[in-house]
Amino acid sequence: MIHSVAAVDLGATSGRVMVGHVGPNELRLEAVSRFANGGTMLADGLHWNVSGLFDHAVAGLSEAAKRVPGIASIGVDSWAVDYGLLSGDRMLCEPFHYRDERTAAGVEFVHSRVTSADLYARNGLQFLPFNTVYQLAAELSGSTLAEADSMLLVPDLLNFWLTGNKRAERTNASTTGLLPVGGNEWDLDLMHRVGLPREILPTLIDAGDEVGPLLPRLVTATGLRPSTKVIAVGSHDTASAVVAAPMQGDDAAYISCGTWGLVGLELDSPVVTDRAREANFTNERGVDGTTRFLHNVMGLWLLSETMREWESEGNTPTLTTVLAQAAAVNGPVPVFDANDPRFLAPGPMTPRIVQWCAENYVAPPASQPEFVRSIIESLADAFALAIAQASDLAGRTVGTVHIVGGGSLNELLCQRTADRLGLTVVAGPVEATAIGNVLIQARALGAGDGTLEGMRDLVRKTFAVKQYKPMEATR
Repeated sequence: MIHSVAAVDLGATSGRVMVGHVGPNELRLEAVSRFANGGTMLADGLHWNVSGLFDHAVAGLSEAAKRVPGIASIGVDSWAVDYGLLSGDRMLCEPFHYRDERTAAGVEFVHSRVTSADLYARNGLQFLPFNTVYQLAAELSGSTLAEADSMLLVPDLLNFWLTGNKRAERTNASTTGLLPVGGNEWDLDLMHRVGLPREILPTLIDAGDEVGPLLPRLVTATGLRPSTKVIAVGSHDTASAVVAAPMQGDDAAYISCGTWGLVGLELDSPVVTDRAREANFTNERGVDGTTRFLHNVMGLWLLSETMREWESEGNTPTLTTVLAQAAAVNGPVPVFDANDPRFLAPGPMTPRIVQWCAENYVAPPASQPEFVRSIIESLADAFALAIAQASDLAGRTVGTVHIVGGGSLNELLCQRTADRLGLTVVAGPVEATAIGNVLIQARALGAGDGTLEGMRDLVRKTFAVKQYKPMEATR
């Protein structure tokens, strides 16, 4: 029996609705709609247009219903940490964007109540100034949080609009800083210590649990069947992507590479040591109780913002052209710290790269191909360092690295990562997040081998990958 399901996959720069078909030895993905995403500057700061994303999702689901009769379920995934605040059924404002600068005040406030070492012992999270606990603390100075009776992370918010049920899926909840490392329920004591209202936290569920049936008005709007279910998937997009990374054995590492590069290992248990905290590694919940032990690297955001900068100046080569030119650069280019906080905010990227070079007494890039090559080399260096650190901190030897997501199409990045690691890089599948989303839904419907190994075996059988062998020892 073939199960057809719809995946709503929302990334920080784009979204898509895909239909997946899953059966014995069969896994196919069909793109139904794609749409742009990005920040919207409002009077009080940078926000997401999540209401608009939901409209795009509904339009995509309507098209999916026309193309594929009998879609059994829907699953939603997105980026992490950002949330909507609601009073009853009403969203009080569009969710803030994690790149909004307001979070600095939240960091200072939280650390005045809980030390960073204590916080890491509780939640196991890498310090990122936009973790949800800091964002919520920043809300304490305004009136919106006081009006709210619930908080829903972005995929949970869309699930609420689809079903009327407020739930929080655990893989994404683990990115908030409010779920104890290795625990299953919210850290209410931490909420109290920080002064956050505990009643805003929704009921927690796992990937594979049913959120609820599709609301009747959305059955009418989309043309989907009344029996269509909404199923919680690995709602943090990285959790779904890791499900679809075709890893084998205990020596595989992954890089889920898109706007961010999420670099790490899948473990059976967290690593919450002082060394892990000092290296700024995170322990996020994976599907089936696994731990995603990883480090956030800035990712292809560096390249996309640079291309956007050149476009605004009216001097834009195609990405294919500039990557080919970058590959042909023979001379040395600067390798900068891709994790430097100066690169986090939106806006022109090349002046910040030049500034970093000046501060570190390094000659800056002198042309567009050199800037692109510098970005690629810096990302490959950061990826290689994170893999080496993960291996050391977890006490696990790494033999193969899987790059999934949009970055798997970047041949120069894949090759230079292999070169810097001195390891084979396996690139693909590109749509790993949507594939993982589909696989969890299909498993909930009773399709196929439900183990992670079984799902990855199906990915290996049905999606092509490309291997990159190290050609030049860089480290």
